[in-house]
Amino acid sequence: MHLILTGATGLVGSGILQTMLTNPSITKLSILSRKPVPLAETHPNHEKANIILHSDFKKYPENVLAQLRGADGCVWALGTSSSGVNREKYTEITQTYTLSAARAFSPLNSPKPFKFLYISGEGATTSPGIFTPMFGVVKGKTEADLLALSAKEKDCENLKVYNLRPGAVDAFAHEEIKEFVPQRKGMLKFIELGLFPVVRMCSRNMYTPTREFGRVVTELMLGDGEKLEGSGIVEGSGGRTLSNIGLRRLGGW
Repeated sequence: MHLILTGATGLVGSGILQTMLTNPSITKLSILSRKPVPLAETHPNHEKANIILHSDFKKYPENVLAQLRGADGCVWALGTSSSGVNREKYTEITQTYTLSAARAFSPLNSPKPFKFLYISGEGATTSPGIFTPMFGVVKGKTEADLLALSAKEKDCENLKVYNLRPGAVDAFAHEEIKEFVPQRKGMLKFIELGLFPVVRMCSRNMYTPTREFGRVVTELMLGDGEKLEGSGIVEGSGGRTLSNIGLRRLGGW
């Protein structure tokens, strides 16, 4: 299987990347990145990774699409924290980039189904209130827009969307990626050291270990699109949305 991955140098993306490189069912992994991806370059299975340096995630010229053609799906793990970013920039990165990619990639393997798995996050909502934080509103709107694409746009008729909402993502037990993931600094480092052990022990429904999460993402991409059922999973006409509770059930953590 040929898959596309973005956000491969981040915490979430690194966990997914390590799992996909290890899985023999994934024979080609096209990685779109603004910068080199050391984890892919140094991995024993580096030969199946094709790193495509790309700077403008609002557009995809033919020389980029040619390298992606025939892909079965994309895992969109590119994103940024809403902290210190104004709404316009956060919306561009979170919503505009994501929808631009879904539109550009859907025809890559047409008429076969194209899976687009969007890494959203707990707190995202499609029914925001006046106290919903910015990230929850923008991510929720992105989820809804993705789910609507297959019905609204002819070129996206084959799009199958997975919206995933991980909680507090932690690489504590994922030794293979620790040297490659960004290190939190300052107050964020303090919060990580103090809060994550408590979350791991006392709030499992909000906890997302990178290794197990990477396996769930990989299994969803390799699956046949069968209907998912149970708590934490919402099926819709354009795809499905999985909260961290649903992810935890699938991943067994």
